Parts: sequence; C-alpha cells; structure tokens
Amino acid sequence: MAVSETAVRAPSQARATGLSLISWVLFASSGPLAVAVMAAGWSPAAVTSVRIVLAAVLLVPIVAVLRPQALRFGRADLWLLFAYGLLGVAGVQLLFFVAVARVPVGVAMVLVNAAPALVALWVRVVRGTRLPGLAWAGIGMALGGLALVTQIWQGAGLDRLGVAAGLGAAICSAGYFLLGEHGAGRHDSFGLTTAGLAIGAVMVAAVVPPWTLPAGLLTDAAVLGGLRAPVWLVLLVLAVAGTVLPYLTGLRALRDLPAVLASVLALVEPLVAAGLAWLLLGQAIGLRQLAGAAILLTGAVLVQLTRPETAPVQMQGPPS
Repeated sequence: MAVSETAVRAPSQARATGLSLISWVLFASSGPLAVAVMAAGWSPAAVTSVRIVLAAVLLVPIVAVLRPQALRFGRADLWLLFAYGLLGVAGVQLLFFVAVARVPVGVAMVLVNAAPALVALWVRVVRGTRLPGLAWAGIGMALGGLALVTQIWQGAGLDRLGVAAGLGAAICSAGYFLLGEHGAGRHDSFGLTTAGLAIGAVMVAAVVPPWTLPAGLLTDAAVLGGLRAPVWLVLLVLAVAGTVLPYLTGLRALRDLPAVLASVLALVEPLVAAGLAWLLLGQAIGLRQLAGAAILLTGAVLVQLTRPETAPVQMQGPPS
C-alpha cells in the first residue's frame, strides 16, 4: 500500500516541482523589467501598484467570463481570501520595496528569503510535524548560498526600518506558501489567484493610487539590453508574465507540493534574477556569487530529497 501510494505521489510532486520552478523563473523576470521601468523615472511603490492593479484588471474579467464557478466562495473562505491578498500579494511586494529603499538589495533579498526557515518552523512547531535533518541542512545551505549570491556583507550599518520591512516581507512570503497550500487543495487555482490579486490590488491602490501617476510616464522609453520599449508595454508584460502567470502556476504547484519544499524552490528566483540582470542590464556575476549559486542549488536538492508528511489536504481551519 505504502509503495503504491508513493509511486502515485511521485509523478504529481515532480510535476508540481516543475510548475513551482516555472513560477519562480517568471517571478524572477519581473526584477529586470521593474528595474527598467524604475530607470525611466518610476518609484518602486508606483511600479508595484500598477503591476498588481493591472494584473487584477486583466485577470478578473477573464476568469469571471470563462470560469465563473471558480469565483464562488463561501463565507468561511473570506479569512483565507483576505489573508492571501494581504500577505501573499500586497504585503510581500510593498514591504520588500520598502526594504530595498533603505538597505542594500542583497540584504533585502536574504531577509525576504528567510521564508523557508519560517515555513519549516511553522510546520514543526504549530503542526507538530517532525522534519528530517536533511531538510534542515538543505535549508541552511540554501540560505548560506543565497547570502553569497547577494553579497550580504556589503550592508554595513543597516537601517532598522529597512531590516524590519525585510523581515516583514519574509513573514508575508511564508504566509503566501502556507495559505496557498491551505487553499490550493480546496479551491480552483484561477479563482483563488483572481481573488487574491483583486484584494491585493485594492490594498496597494490605497497606498499608491495608480490613477494619480502622471500619464506621460507611460510613454517614456524603458531600456532592456539593446532593446527600447514604451513603459506601458513593459508594465503589461510585467503584469502578465511577471505576476498573473507565476501566481497561477505557483498556486497550482502547492496542490501537490508541501509548503516546506515549495518555499525552498523559491530561492531559485534570485539566481534567475541575477542571470537576467547580467544578460539584460549588464550587471556582472562574480566567482563568489557563482559558488553561492552552487551551494544554494545543492541545498534545494537536499530538501527535495526529503518527504515531509504534511500535505495540503490535511490542514484544517484557519492558521492561528
């Protein structure tokens, strides 16, 4: 029985791992796109606001027309929708940009990517699930490799508010995985993603209303490598390829992939972002960063070799 169950679970987890990797590659593509828009005169908060609002505006009518049943939620689901939109969409985006505005980007990346450790602690302490030592070793290696990739030692004299924002983004990121895992087995991925983006859009628009931005900013040129494109087109790609698609694929992956494993795969994002920054923005990658990438990937593989016994369908009730 156990052998056949494992045999059935393995292909699903392999497929979910692939979807999760696709999700984080797409999320990573948003970095160079956002940098190009900010170089054209946009603030980080403005890019975040337009990105999420545009993603919601595009996705809501499509799902409402083509998949209306996906948007049917009960009153008991409201806490999940609100929490997912608040933490997984608005909170992680806004707090990360607050962090990068006050501390070096590498430090902010390490802080927000402490999420795998937070997820593992939640699973161990709150759920009472014992994780293999290999999983903890892999998480430690992945975080150490991330520190090398982002060169965290360059952040001497850190701003306290920036550090607090980075840690807050890590908590929101952990919430994205745990809430996504909880909801993925119960709701249509399209419906939950649409609701989360819509709620997140309302929240970021309340902080930075996109309609108050000068219209002229949309027609300025953004430079990506040797290409020049109008800012509105880059924002459209950012909303679709860097927001809607990664949220959809990431949530679908969490149906078959435990949050502990999925959160470690998220550490691939800064690696891909660094590679894209090198290709599109001419930002060099040093030997230490390459070594850190190897360590990070090794740690991620170690975690993937473990099999925590937590599954999305086993969670009951809202997280406390």
